[in-house]
Amino acid sequence: MLDAIPEQLREPTLFAIPFFVLMLGLELFAAARLEHSHDDQGRPVSGAYKKEDARASILMGLVSIGTSAVGKFLALFVYAALFAYAAPWQLPIGAWYTWVIGFVGIDFLFYWEHRIAHRVRVVWATHQAHHSSEYYNFATALRQKWNPSMSLIMWLPLPALGVPPAVVFASYSFNLIYQFWVHTEHIGTMWRPFEFLMNTPSHHRVHHGRDAEYLDRNYAGVFIVWDRMFGSFQREIHRPTYGLTSSVGTYNLWQLQTHEYAAVIRDVRSASTFRTKLGYVFGPPGWAPRTAEREPADSPTLLR
Repeated sequence: MLDAIPEQLREPTLFAIPFFVLMLGLELFAAARLEHSHDDQGRPVSGAYKKEDARASILMGLVSIGTSAVGKFLALFVYAALFAYAAPWQLPIGAWYTWVIGFVGIDFLFYWEHRIAHRVRVVWATHQAHHSSEYYNFATALRQKWNPSMSLIMWLPLPALGVPPAVVFASYSFNLIYQFWVHTEHIGTMWRPFEFLMNTPSHHRVHHGRDAEYLDRNYAGVFIVWDRMFGSFQREIHRPTYGLTSSVGTYNLWQLQTHEYAAVIRDVRSASTFRTKLGYVFGPPGWAPRTAEREPADSPTLLR
């Protein structure tokens, strides 16, 4: 079957689907009695699922596989040209160090792409769907964006520096596979050296929290050391409140993916100056002009 797929586009995440299904099944079994259960503050209890929420997450993940494949197919031509004509050298695909460079390089670029996605509103619009669930479980890991353009742009330095396109694509797939297991509340903190070096459920729970002390923290994919190095690390000090700062209030897949684009367009149309228009597009989520210009009344609180 693999022989019919171009080598550069073979997708390890497709072959990880049985693992995803198994882990989802185990967690669903463990959480069967927790559905619709809430604590005294009205929040879903630890490890809970909601059928509608999980269904939306899984369907968004299935669509994301297709849109990512299209994006990678188009990017392949650019990556191949960079690798063939612009790279100062070409790393051999069969060498172990090529895969180490590719994997670490992808994770480093993922950190910065992820950080940009939380600090630039037009990029946040592509990413916010992943944060829209108020539950935190393995299904949430599958709630992926449909627009992979920013990721594909961020990977450009790797083929330009001689990393084969096949290594770039495969490394990112393995990166996503790693990130699947950190979306759970059934694992607490782990061995301290592992917690220091690697992204873990505890670290990533912080990232999905909408609490003030947790916003825009722990962007790492695999190695949490990037957050420690660049000042964005926050340890878990209490159970997070999950989801966007203002709930979207729907399980409609299209609305979950596009509502922030619509909000950006509304704000840009209402802005009276070009500078304000740019702020609504490229400023951080929640940006508003400091002038007397009024933010549109029908524009929801910008989410993150």
